[in-house]
Amino acid sequence: MNTKRKKVLKILIPLLLAIGFGWYMFSKIPISNIIPYFKTANYWWVALGVFFGVLSHLSRAYRWQFQLEPMGYHIRLPNSIMAVFITYITNYGIPRSGEVLRAIVLSNYEGVPFEKGFGTIVAERIADMLVMLGIIILTLCLQFDFIYGFLIEKFDPKQVILAMVSLGVLLLFFLWVVKRGHSKFALKIKAFVNGLIEGSLSIFKMKKKWAYIFHTLFIWAMYVLMFYVTAFAIDGLENISFSAAIIAFIAGSFTIAATNGGLFFYPAAVLGALLLFDLPKDPSYAFGWIIWSSQTFMIFVLGVLSFMILPIYNRKRAQKQ
Repeated sequence: MNTKRKKVLKILIPLLLAIGFGWYMFSKIPISNIIPYFKTANYWWVALGVFFGVLSHLSRAYRWQFQLEPMGYHIRLPNSIMAVFITYITNYGIPRSGEVLRAIVLSNYEGVPFEKGFGTIVAERIADMLVMLGIIILTLCLQFDFIYGFLIEKFDPKQVILAMVSLGVLLLFFLWVVKRGHSKFALKIKAFVNGLIEGSLSIFKMKKKWAYIFHTLFIWAMYVLMFYVTAFAIDGLENISFSAAIIAFIAGSFTIAATNGGLFFYPAAVLGALLLFDLPKDPSYAFGWIIWSSQTFMIFVLGVLSFMILPIYNRKRAQKQ
């Protein structure tokens, strides 16, 4: 299979799965049930949610500078901001491809080697994962009996542990083969891994560790607030509990990471989580669509502007030098 065909399949397969899933969901909950909630929604709350979302992305762009400084790279904030928005809009095409493009943008316009830039992105994702884990633990403490009973009912702990151990063994075997290899491929992998390690360890070398921690917590606080305040815009969800909102937020977050920006899956995940708390079906599904649509619209507008402005900004700056 040639490279072009692989790229097409990487875009088409997730998109077709999303469309098929969307068709299934709308066969269960007709779109005519959702439209009235779009008409009656309080868009001041929606706008506030979008504002919190923008703040989180700006904070992420600013935080990135802290990681690159220990390696001797001082990137311009506008380039960092535009690279972040380009990341998010690209992920709607191919899941997780935006992180690669973000490192390429940094390499092209700031001269940071790709593997080092990508390493810092991996490091920040690790930091984000730790915060997400903290949110899950907090939620588990707040709703322990409810969540524990649900997980035991739906998942077999032995199978989960077996899968994790198997993946760990495969990873260790791959690393052992690469470490002992001397082929061009093995050497490239070693150089790439070394760059990743340097980028990942940058978090421990930075001078502004506390500022980095603050921004990491701020980013996720904005994510949660973005989600929570938007729920107030929907008739029928005015009395949503914080615990229910957090669980729905976690469910939706996983779909964003695993699919094309959560297309069709995000509203369904939010619906599924809120139904666990006996919240009404139609408002819950409408809420998932409204928050997804508002954040996607924001990403689309700012992402497209970033694609357009990025080369212009750097060309003009180069001409002044």
